[in-house]
Amino acid sequence: MSIEPRPAPKPAKPRLLHDGRDMFWSITPLVLACLVLAGVAGMCSFAPGGPDRAAIPSYDAAGALRADAQTLGFPVRLPRVPEGWRSNSGSRGGIENGRTDPATGQRLNAATSTVGYITPTGMYVSLTQSNADEDALVGSIHPSMYPVGAVDVDGIRWIIYQGDGAEPVWTARLPSPAGWSQVAITGAGGSDQFRTLAAATQSQPPLPVSR
Repeated sequence: MSIEPRPAPKPAKPRLLHDGRDMFWSITPLVLACLVLAGVAGMCSFAPGGPDRAAIPSYDAAGALRADAQTLGFPVRLPRVPEGWRSNSGSRGGIENGRTDPATGQRLNAATSTVGYITPTGMYVSLTQSNADEDALVGSIHPSMYPVGAVDVDGIRWIIYQGDGAEPVWTARLPSPAGWSQVAITGAGGSDQFRTLAAATQSQPPLPVSR
């Protein structure tokens, strides 16, 4: 019995002779990858002019500080910030053993009232008002800060603190007929923004307190 030889397999098609279906299946993964990358790029938008100010959260600094003045037991001021500054956050806090009773020398807990602002250039700067001692207030913002100098703002002496890798802190004790308060400014702004907020704060009298 004779065995017929099997036909030789067809040689592979040269790449230049691939038909339309071959090309479709070759480029489909590439097209899908491009679509995915385009979608990711669309989600990560870039704003060359800084943050969208319409998206900045709104915070009622006046209402919060008036409530703090009634509650916290030390003079609280409402800064008169320039046009273009926007309050976007705020909080109350406490500092354990943060103040010294001048009559007894006993260490007592201190209270804090903080409001954050966004400047017209998009920088965040915060103001903390407290009845804490200077070192305790600055230490509550950053524990390893040290004084490096002072600056005069319209007759009020502000002490400048710095620390490794930390944003600077300006602090001053503001007197009033109702007593004193220790205030501190920190944030990503420069000295011009710090000076603006310092002047806007110290120029205002403490908010009235209902008896």
